[in-house]
Amino acid sequence: MRNIQIEDFLDFKYVSRPGFSPDGKKAAYIVQQAGLEGNKYLGDIYLLDIETGESSKLTEAGNVKTYLWTEDGRLFFPAAGEGEQQQWYSALEEECSEHVFTLPFKAKSIVEASQGKYVFMATFDNNAGEPEHEGYEVFEEAPFWEEGGSYTSGKRNRLWTYDSKSGETVPVTGPWTEVKTFVVHGQKIMYAGFEWHGTKTENTLPGLYVYDMQTCETQCLIGENMMRIDILEFLDDSTVMMTASDNKKHGLMENLYIYLVDLTTGKYEVINEYEYGVGDVCTASDARLGGGITAKEAGGKLWFLTTVGESTFLRTADRDGNLSEYLTPTGSCDSFDIHGENILTCGLFGQKLPALYLNGRQVTFFNDEWEKEHHISVPEHHTFKDVEGFEVHGWAMKPAGYEPGKKYPAILHIHGGPRTAFGEVYHHEMQMWAAAGYFVFYCNPRGSDGYGDDFADIGGKFGTVDYDNVMQFMDEMLKAYPDVDPECTGVTGGSYGGFMTNWIIGHTDRFKAAVSQRSTANWITFEHTSDIGALFTYKTQTARTRTDIEKVWNHSPLKYADQCTTPTLFIHSDKDHRCWMVEGLQMFTAVKMSGCDARLCLFHDECHELSRSGKPKNRISRMKEILAWMDKYLKL
Repeated sequence: MRNIQIEDFLDFKYVSRPGFSPDGKKAAYIVQQAGLEGNKYLGDIYLLDIETGESSKLTEAGNVKTYLWTEDGRLFFPAAGEGEQQQWYSALEEECSEHVFTLPFKAKSIVEASQGKYVFMATFDNNAGEPEHEGYEVFEEAPFWEEGGSYTSGKRNRLWTYDSKSGETVPVTGPWTEVKTFVVHGQKIMYAGFEWHGTKTENTLPGLYVYDMQTCETQCLIGENMMRIDILEFLDDSTVMMTASDNKKHGLMENLYIYLVDLTTGKYEVINEYEYGVGDVCTASDARLGGGITAKEAGGKLWFLTTVGESTFLRTADRDGNLSEYLTPTGSCDSFDIHGENILTCGLFGQKLPALYLNGRQVTFFNDEWEKEHHISVPEHHTFKDVEGFEVHGWAMKPAGYEPGKKYPAILHIHGGPRTAFGEVYHHEMQMWAAAGYFVFYCNPRGSDGYGDDFADIGGKFGTVDYDNVMQFMDEMLKAYPDVDPECTGVTGGSYGGFMTNWIIGHTDRFKAAVSQRSTANWITFEHTSDIGALFTYKTQTARTRTDIEKVWNHSPLKYADQCTTPTLFIHSDKDHRCWMVEGLQMFTAVKMSGCDARLCLFHDECHELSRSGKPKNRISRMKEILAWMDKYLKL
């Protein structure tokens, strides 16, 4: 068997987005693959025959990332291209590439309401028609950009209906209303959204509305700025299941409870105070690409993905709030679809790469040969109790070719979020480090998802209980694995993990090398530059710069950067609007000014997702930089 190499991810087939045809006899799905030629990801639609389990490839252009089944069994996909309009084509063999309709805007999401009539969400620019500002941008709103996108001042996610027979497009929401989510049932469109002008903060919360496509009238069920609302699914003509929170128990760190909404009375009530995510895929991996259904109604129940412990499962909730057992094994169910008695899931289970499973039986095998040919390190599970009695879970991966009695270096990896969770699924960069001769340690400290609201709520505590957990976990690993050389350990992490890496190098000298990725260094600048700064800073720090600058500064790693003695590599991207490059630049400068060895790699034209879906060549360069830095200081 061969050891895993950095470039191996180029061979992965990323399976995603399963969806049954209306008659349930077939299912479509997407397969993507990274390519150095063109430095991009190629994607096409495949069709699965449910009876035989055989798959066939439908498209060949390599630019398909999504699709749409219609009521009459046709399969459409949007063409990639420039301009505001979006061309849609048929993907079925008998009429493949036949043009079917043109949307006036590029749909971010689309559903069929009835044959030939669609509801779609797209970006609307309120600045359109104004004089262009050649050579400069004008900001009149905060936030002024979005992660993975562009400048957003004056732009809103808006809903329309579209009739493909007449070509008529009718707006459902106003030009200044931001739609967060929507669902269609018969002639009704239910959506959560809010109108805003100028500034969006943590207090800007969506209202709940129902739009009648026949009368074009809108009814408000829940007023704006009252609740956080996420998932909406009709159970019948007059009943909707919703996930929402009034933020009364744990503030903005609180998971969303499951509600039932009665459209006839307008009343809504909690049917399950569920303390885990609903419709969330939080088991971390850099070996998935794409998306798919994470929550839907079927058989009068809400089917949804949920991260509990270190796995993301599929389960159901009925209208009384009763929950099913977990319907998928440990690992990560990333998306699914339901038709009758058949359940089609897509996910990472064991140490396997993404595949489709029909009623639990694997039906796609794109990555099986690669898995058989490579040595994959199996994570070893550990738990310990912290000082407050919380049970913390973590894992260790032994280096490839491990020989007892031989000394090895180790890398501690800290996940992002912090509302995500590590688990026992394939993670390419950690497998690559193990193949390169490292012990790899990782855990789910306080703040992680999957263990309930009390465990996850570290609002105002960043760098305290979570830091203690990580340090205690490292102590436990050194005791459990005496073949690790304690003088040759490194630490790395991205996003929240980057924050924690920055925090660690200012509070301890136990690590001999560090790699801080897409990090936060200064909550004051983060609050005013990140696309979610105003919301996330208050949510996580329970303070704002203008009302409690001391607290915000005390939880900023930059304050302690002058104490850093750990050689640190900083990795950032110049289009990362979630943790803007100013965070990495500040920390790098401060560490250099303290006399510590440091290096910064600023990737051009990349965003916050560099490690997971960045351009293939940049992903390779990033992993080479990390490994070279660790080798330099840990392989003495």
